Amino acid sequence: MNLLFITDFTEQFPYRLLRGILRYSLETEPWTVYKMPPSFKNETGLRGVISWAVEHEIDVVIAQFDPLDNVVEFGRHGIVAIAQDYVSTFNEIPNITADYDGTGALAAKRFLARGFQNFAFFGYRGVCWSDGRCRGFRNEVEKAGFGDNFHLYDKQNITNFWSYDMHAISEWLTSLPKPIAIMACDDNQANLLIQGCNACGVKVPTEVAIVGVDNDEILCSMSVPSLSSINMDIERAGYETAIMAARMVREPGFKGYDIIIRPLNIVSRMSSNVFATKDQEILRALEYIGSHVDHKISVSDVLEQVPLSRRLLEQRFMKATGTSIYQYITSLRIERFAELLLASNDSVANIAARLEEPDAKSISRRFQALKGCTPSEFRREELRKLRI
Repeated sequence: MNLLFITDFTEQFPYRLLRGILRYSLETEPWTVYKMPPSFKNETGLRGVISWAVEHEIDVVIAQFDPLDNVVEFGRHGIVAIAQDYVSTFNEIPNITADYDGTGALAAKRFLARGFQNFAFFGYRGVCWSDGRCRGFRNEVEKAGFGDNFHLYDKQNITNFWSYDMHAISEWLTSLPKPIAIMACDDNQANLLIQGCNACGVKVPTEVAIVGVDNDEILCSMSVPSLSSINMDIERAGYETAIMAARMVREPGFKGYDIIIRPLNIVSRMSSNVFATKDQEILRALEYIGSHVDHKISVSDVLEQVPLSRRLLEQRFMKATGTSIYQYITSLRIERFAELLLASNDSVANIAARLEEPDAKSISRRFQALKGCTPSEFRREELRKLRI
């Protein structure tokens, strides 16, 4: 089976989709994959792509098609065409799409559970996946009674997604009420938001908490602070796409169906690891803990940052977050430990030392209590998922 894949290969999404296709090919028959950048289609038009596909005996093409592309032309040449959502979905061919409303709702529920009352969405206007995620996010916020506290920035241009007006973004971020929870339409835009916050002095996550979509490990880890993101079931979608495509090739009368990518969970990192509160002393405590997550700090260290007695600080912290200071520090450091396990090949002992933990066994026991597995088991399982 010969597959032509036309997409932006600077992101992890297409590679995760390909991992699912690879798993199917390993179980059935070998697939040959040709990767083509969208620029080729932009330069030659759809006719040029079809000519190339015919010349190379392509069986299946998966691509980010433009709304005006005459995608039925592939079928006239015996080539199965499947659209990866770009601007809009197609009626003529199957789409690799997603539960966009459900994804937006998942982000809103997480923020609502953390006590936020101000919300915003950052994305593209007139783009199906951004509009859908915004709709799901906004609907959940409105159901909770905070519809009047919703803000939207949709001035980004999908055709030049790499180009942006940082001045306008910074002005928008500065104008928003704080603290506020922002969902970005994807990890690229979430990363851009974090850059904007850093540029204009808005603190992440104590003033602005941010969640993206797709859990692109590179983008999420390179963000400062690291980016929380919604993990999507992309590998499974790739596998199901391969099943459908193979059947469409075998049975020309079979028209296929849309492949729906489901949200799995929110991978919590530093950009959203906070609770919303207007208590300035608690905000100061949260900010101190967040900025010292790589250091072995104690409740006494936090107490030195605020003019409160220990008892009053504990009471107000519990009211704002629903957890004790010690438990909050522990959970945040375990999440940081989990990040480092996946970001490097260092031993558990070396990572523990990096976090100023002299006893690797002690932090491993705390890790297992929170995660339900040992650090080594966690790393092995998460890396296995990435290789599927």
